[in-house]
Amino acid sequence: MDFSEITQAAQDYSSDQIQVLEGLEPVRKRPGMYIGSTSERGLHHLVYEIVDNSIDEALAGFCDKIDVCILPGDIISVTDNGRGIPVGIQQATGLPAVTVVFTVLHAGGKFGGGGYKVSGGLHGVGASVVNALSEWLEVEVYSEGKVYFQRFERGEAVTGLEVRGDTDKHGTSVRFKADPEIFRETTVYNYETLQRRLREQAFLNAGVHIELADERGDERVQDNFCYSGGISSFVEYINKKAAVEVLHPDVMHFTAVMPDDSATAEVAMQYNDSYNGQILSFANNIHTTDGGTHEDGFKRALTRVFNEYGKKYNILKEGDKLTGDDVREGLTAVISVKLKEAQFEGQTKAKLGNSEIGTLVSGMVNDKLMTYLEENPATARTIFDKAMSASRAREAAKRARELVRRKSALESASLPGKLADCQSRNPEETEIYIVEGDSAGGSAKGGRDRRFQAILPLWGKMLNVEKARLDKVYSNEKLMPVVTALGCGIGDEFDMSKLRYGKIIIMADADVDGSHIRTLLLTFFYRFMKPLVEDGHIYLAQPPLYRITKGKNTHYYAYSDPERDQIMAQLGGNYEIQRYKGLGEMDSEQLWETTMDPERRTMLRVQVEDASAANEAFTILMGDKVEPRREFIEKNAKYVQNLDV
Repeated sequence: MDFSEITQAAQDYSSDQIQVLEGLEPVRKRPGMYIGSTSERGLHHLVYEIVDNSIDEALAGFCDKIDVCILPGDIISVTDNGRGIPVGIQQATGLPAVTVVFTVLHAGGKFGGGGYKVSGGLHGVGASVVNALSEWLEVEVYSEGKVYFQRFERGEAVTGLEVRGDTDKHGTSVRFKADPEIFRETTVYNYETLQRRLREQAFLNAGVHIELADERGDERVQDNFCYSGGISSFVEYINKKAAVEVLHPDVMHFTAVMPDDSATAEVAMQYNDSYNGQILSFANNIHTTDGGTHEDGFKRALTRVFNEYGKKYNILKEGDKLTGDDVREGLTAVISVKLKEAQFEGQTKAKLGNSEIGTLVSGMVNDKLMTYLEENPATARTIFDKAMSASRAREAAKRARELVRRKSALESASLPGKLADCQSRNPEETEIYIVEGDSAGGSAKGGRDRRFQAILPLWGKMLNVEKARLDKVYSNEKLMPVVTALGCGIGDEFDMSKLRYGKIIIMADADVDGSHIRTLLLTFFYRFMKPLVEDGHIYLAQPPLYRITKGKNTHYYAYSDPERDQIMAQLGGNYEIQRYKGLGEMDSEQLWETTMDPERRTMLRVQVEDASAANEAFTILMGDKVEPRREFIEKNAKYVQNLDV
């Protein structure tokens, strides 16, 4: 670009080029900023925003019943028995307050006007965002003996606020249909996703009754959630679902209140016999998936209390010290804080930032957990034995890690011998295929693009890490080549900056053994290299199931039975069909054009929608207990496709 072009560009960039998005237009323009994404996750987030408003009424003490229903056509209905959104005229706008709530960003009753002491909705954008992203939305308010009604379409009011009759009820009912222009991927709600979220809310708000119903099918499906035990019941539920053995019968439950009454905190915790811990944290009923000050305060205090108790009662020898990982092994804990001025990071509220709440939680756990351990020495000893066992395993893992390093240093090359590495060293473009078997590995090596594709063949079934600690991983000849090839370490030594490949692609046969290998690898990545899963680096290759040939030079690939049937119908006869039993049956060219060519391949990206559900699934599928696994298989058998036994 020469000087004259630069000058012209500067002249063109004037005040006329600065766009001002009015009303709810910014939400429709950039929906991801408000609900995270326009995928299935964002679709369900719409429901959460409306339900959270009803939960806030419950927090304020005015609501104890919330009904959520998925109506035919994937229309959502949320009704509560709270006070009802105010219908009077809001002075600043001259509009009814309910209209303002649904049409103006950053408008609501949670900015300090006294309507809410504690609230999950702080930005005043929830209801208006849902309205903006809905094809249509209708609200009914039951207040002052009247039924008030208003309808909106794509964020715009198409009726005024109307009185539609008399009522003796109080509360708010919202019905909406997600806009397919925004949610192009899907507008179909998953019942189990909503079920998990609403059950969670019932645990966090002891005594509040939440009903979820699905009326889309021939028969109405319904769940009712109400838990008087609150988050203690939550911990019991998690451990029961995961089918783990608890180490002590009672759930430890601690509460604390800020001196100025501006915040409360409660923690429920119980240890089990598994090697994995799970901590769920919430702030004003919002699941803080990225943690925050409340979770950090809990972890610090937990480690400190165990070390102080161990030294005080001579359980720990001089110089010994338990780490955070040691004391969290087998721990299920729920942290719930409620505060007036919650500081979240972003509209999706993934992390809490209030420093004072960390101090409150830390002080509470420090005092009350120490008291509990001193008053319950038998339970304390059981928990300590597990933590000490974890500590010994950690030391064994450290020795095994050093042995691996010394062995690697003595060898001519530190990378696994079977690894066919790629030429590029840029993780943004490199990918590694972890392939089942030497035969498929040979085809993959021959068919790959060696500039950016690496191949690591594995043979046989590897260690089930759900039943093993880190020290066993370092001595496992099937898993260590994976660790070495990726280069980013495992466990507490994991370092994402050292990852050698941006895409890690599991390529296994489309049969039961292949599924088992995929599950074993996914369990390993989730338990010991979790950031790889959370950041979307893990993929599942999707090789074809069939090769259909007509004549000498015309062939088609089908990735499912319906696709096979469609191709066969189009060809009309005189064709040959081959069912691939394994990757090794494909030659290099076939594997490249169907499964490895970035222009033509299909891959599934592994993502964690719900950490609690993922943790539960791995424990059930890969743990010791048979009965929960049988129940899981029976429940989900109808969803299985292309099962080849």
